[in-house]
Amino acid sequence: MYRKEEQPLPPPEKFELPFEGKLSPNNRWVIMAELIPWDDFEEEYAKLFSAEKGAPAKLFRMALGTLIIKEKLGTSDRETIEQIRENPYLQYFIGLNCYQQDVPQRIVSLTQPHIRPIVRGKAGKPIEFGAKLSVSCVDNYVFLDKISWENFNESCHLKEQVEKYKKTFGYYPESVHVDKIYRTRENRNWCKERGIRISGPKLGRPPKNVSEEEKKQAHSDECFRNAIEGKFGQAKRRFSLNLVMTKLPETSITSIAITFFVVNLSKLLRQFLSLFLSLFTNNRTRELIKPPFINFDYTLNNFYVLKLIDLSENSWSKVA
Repeated sequence: MYRKEEQPLPPPEKFELPFEGKLSPNNRWVIMAELIPWDDFEEEYAKLFSAEKGAPAKLFRMALGTLIIKEKLGTSDRETIEQIRENPYLQYFIGLNCYQQDVPQRIVSLTQPHIRPIVRGKAGKPIEFGAKLSVSCVDNYVFLDKISWENFNESCHLKEQVEKYKKTFGYYPESVHVDKIYRTRENRNWCKERGIRISGPKLGRPPKNVSEEEKKQAHSDECFRNAIEGKFGQAKRRFSLNLVMTKLPETSITSIAITFFVVNLSKLLRQFLSLFLSLFTNNRTRELIKPPFINFDYTLNNFYVLKLIDLSENSWSKVA
């Protein structure tokens, strides 16, 4: 949804400053603001949005003005926000009518207005742009449980996703292997009531003495959960999860879903080829080698030990 600002912006000399001064009409940002046909551009920009549905988008002048400042100054997203926060001329340029200490901190894309910055806190990438996914992994197959352009709290959706697991497979998993953000007291109690073991240490102060069995279990749980991280790496490096070029939110979601569909399809194909190769090898071995020299029961059992097709696992992995 887009709502046009009905009240006209004041001229630069009417821009309210905290120290009772006035903006200079000869400043480069004031001059540049007068050269840009904001209203004409805004009419085209508003056509990208629904008239009634969706959250209201930021005003066109604020969106375009911020991108112009970023490009003109050659600064990062964070530094651009700091420059706007400190400079009244830049605030006038993006369409504010008075000096504000706190300015909107969303830098959006004109071609993808649904994209919002998501604070992740990662080293080198504290803020990322794009869709946020909640994905689960069952027997190395990926399930895309939730996708959103907003920065939602993943822990609130654990119950819903476990219920989806039950609806799909007919029973609850014996255990769920999750990141730290999911290990809330509420989620732990909910899983405990249903006989589901949730990975990770207990809440509260860590114990002084940890048994070898508990250490082994914690290490096993972490290794099990790491499988989903590998799926994301595969989707980004081998497939196109890191190269979504579509513009509309609907087509972007479709592109992301197809990527994970192909990841699963590749897994299924590898299982089929492994099974076919194993059966073919066993048949050829029976033809070429006499029975006393090889234990065929051991060969067949060893194949199943590899768990190329594992239907006995009743565990569930979850990613943040």
